[in-house]
Amino acid sequence: MILKFVYIIFIGILLAAFVGVGIAAFYPGPKSPEPPLSIKYCPPKDVVSPEVKQEQEKFDAEEKIFMEKDKIYNRNVSIISLAAAITILIISLTFAKAILVIADGMLLGGVLTLIYSIVRGFASEDAKFRFLVVSIGLVIALFLGYLKFIKSQIEEAGNKKAK
Repeated sequence: MILKFVYIIFIGILLAAFVGVGIAAFYPGPKSPEPPLSIKYCPPKDVVSPEVKQEQEKFDAEEKIFMEKDKIYNRNVSIISLAAAITILIISLTFAKAILVIADGMLLGGVLTLIYSIVRGFASEDAKFRFLVVSIGLVIALFLGYLKFIKSQIEEAGNKKAK
């Protein structure tokens, strides 16, 4: 019994990691700009030369561009992982009665992927997008809870009455 529980958790974590690593492998994020050496090893603020100040301003501009690209990247990763989570959850519910242990592991993996999607959605720093992702997550969680727990209890009660 405990081995079954550990296996379900293992499948769930591995599946969520698979999605995250797959996204990173095939859709790499923007590269963060490297600060110049003069900024890394900067002298005291009152002794800054005009060249160092110019390098700092250039680096700040590059960093700002990177941050905007990173917000877009996080939004896109959130969308991709949300689609993957929904797909995984549909597959797990399709096989729920045939292969219960693997279906439960996939269900957990889909939920963990959904959490990953929500976290990446928060990193996009777009309030409307965050609301949308959290709303979709809530609807999925309620639907899964109904299918997995409520509907199965109703079916079990119906089967007991039929006997």
